[in-house]
Amino acid sequence: MSGVPSTADGAVLVGEGLDAGVPAHYGDPVREQRLLEEGLAHVDLSTRGVVTVSGPDRLTWLHSLSTQELATLPPRTSVEALLLSPHGHVEHELHVVDDGATTWLVVEPGTAPALVAFLESMRFMLRVEVADVTADWAVVGEPLARESVDGEPVAWVDPWPRTGPVSAGYGAADDAHPGRDRRWRERLVPRDDLEAALAERPRAGVWAAEALRVAAGRPRHLRETDHRTIPHELDWLRTAVHLQKGCYRGQETVARVHNLGRPPRRVVLLHLDGSGHVLPEAGTDLRLGEKVVGRLTTVARHHELGPVALGVVKRNTPTDAVLVADGIAASQDVLVRP
Repeated sequence: MSGVPSTADGAVLVGEGLDAGVPAHYGDPVREQRLLEEGLAHVDLSTRGVVTVSGPDRLTWLHSLSTQELATLPPRTSVEALLLSPHGHVEHELHVVDDGATTWLVVEPGTAPALVAFLESMRFMLRVEVADVTADWAVVGEPLARESVDGEPVAWVDPWPRTGPVSAGYGAADDAHPGRDRRWRERLVPRDDLEAALAERPRAGVWAAEALRVAAGRPRHLRETDHRTIPHELDWLRTAVHLQKGCYRGQETVARVHNLGRPPRRVVLLHLDGSGHVLPEAGTDLRLGEKVVGRLTTVARHHELGPVALGVVKRNTPTDAVLVADGIAASQDVLVRP
């Protein structure tokens, strides 16, 4: 969680890692978390990638490639979708919203070029046009759950943790889930207007947003995922997978594990011993005794819960076991039932 001094507005930028280049905080991460929870602040997410897909075949085409029902997606309706490998491993997470003429995809920093290359390779003779518009459009995160309407900037509303009508939750019911009160959307603004948009309300850094995400048990691509991740392990079936749609790449693995098996790993919310001043880094092994049973994926300091983390552990790790990360004890809250 290192940062480097930056801009005149007091921001300290994230110096390395996935969110490098956006403000980590503005001097008081705890206050910034409270402002986000109260719906009073927003977050600069301008390093996120933005891809557009236009043309009359755009929705049916994306539907055929992804885990989500997109063919009949109404305008200004937000959904989450995944692109999987042939073996069912997560390759891209898509924040999807269509404005009636163009489908907008918000993705993790640095991943837009690879996404565009994949989509271009799958175009064939369809009437679609794909563009990486990250240079022209920026993302602002805000604690709202309202869809955008005509005349407003396009925004993607996070569905987490509301289980879709043809989806499945591997953890708590929606009304008992730790993320049940989470409100979050990502608003798209012309990059030239980003500073004016950020000046509309108080600012919070990405550290504050990440702490609230961790507390909500919300998985994030390239944080909680690796080259072996299947959606079931992160409880992503609840928001990103439609279980009765037609064929797509990786569907066999999704159906087989859901119907006949169990995921080999599970995401877990961890409460870290905060008696020391140093926290373990993301990527640190999680141990049960001498045995490595998983790894930390995101580490944060929550203003009420204290030091918290998300981690991915082997499915059969006892749920009441206290794990250890670099000498620091970590107790579990179950997010995916073993």
